[in-house]
Amino acid sequence: MRRLTVIAPVMALIGLSLAATLWIRPVRALVKSIVRPEPPAQITPLAITLPATPTAAPIASATPPATRTPRPQPTRAVHPGATPIPTATPAPTPTRGPVEVGGRRYDAYIPAATKPGQFFQYSCEFDAAWVILTTYGFQVGSDELINSVAHDRSIEPYMTETSRGFVIHGGDITRAFAGDYTKNYLARGTSGAFRPLFERYGLRTTPVHDRAALEAALRRGELVWLKTTVDFKPWRPATWVMPDGRTFQTVLGNDHAVVAMGFSERGVVIRDVLGPTSTNRQRPYEYEVPWEVFMAAWGAQSYDGLAVAPPAPDP
Repeated sequence: MRRLTVIAPVMALIGLSLAATLWIRPVRALVKSIVRPEPPAQITPLAITLPATPTAAPIASATPPATRTPRPQPTRAVHPGATPIPTATPAPTPTRGPVEVGGRRYDAYIPAATKPGQFFQYSCEFDAAWVILTTYGFQVGSDELINSVAHDRSIEPYMTETSRGFVIHGGDITRAFAGDYTKNYLARGTSGAFRPLFERYGLRTTPVHDRAALEAALRRGELVWLKTTVDFKPWRPATWVMPDGRTFQTVLGNDHAVVAMGFSERGVVIRDVLGPTSTNRQRPYEYEVPWEVFMAAWGAQSYDGLAVAPPAPDP
């Protein structure tokens, strides 16, 4: 009997201890969440969970990146027997003969300038413009280049998610660059915003919105400024809404701008000054993208492209 008298209080104490522990733990967690809340997951262009869309990785070009090549002499070459991957755009037109660069055949290849990395975290449109201007012999610093493009500061871009998908509210990206290119991953502009920049330097520009026009421009020796996705990876579609209610179909987080500098039946040669980053330490400054992958990513950005002709030769 004495044993039961001793054991019963002990068991009661153990039960109370367990109950207190189970009650204290959630209270501690609650206190922690109130006093020192955990920061929310940061949304960045490369941190968004992307849809499982089949894609192919870009293939590094066999040639090293060019550096500040003034006024290159493009080779207007063609492979008559090319059989490109079918796309929704018109078939390529015949060309006269191939050119070989670094042991690889191209229908057109224009050496393009490059530099190690972008001016700012989200300044890719300006960096792509720099590539074209520098290739054509114009020495333009980042301040001069950025200040030469119109900026719409009426609305700092922000995103909402609706029943119809992602919506980005911002400035008029068809005529100006919208957003803080140093920290806002939604900041961007279209070819319409950059066309006046090239024309300011006396360069002729032509909108490019399909494969045939892209190939024709490259065969003419014209580099093409265009919008796509980072590494031509899958994307989340988004609709950009401008102050006057007009919309533009774009991507949410991995918006990017690059320069097309050549093509073959395999795909498109890309100059991308983004280079190696923590999200892709193997990213080269020059690489090839298969046509099917290229057209899909370009289409996600409304096939936004601008061919820029080199300056006329001095008389």
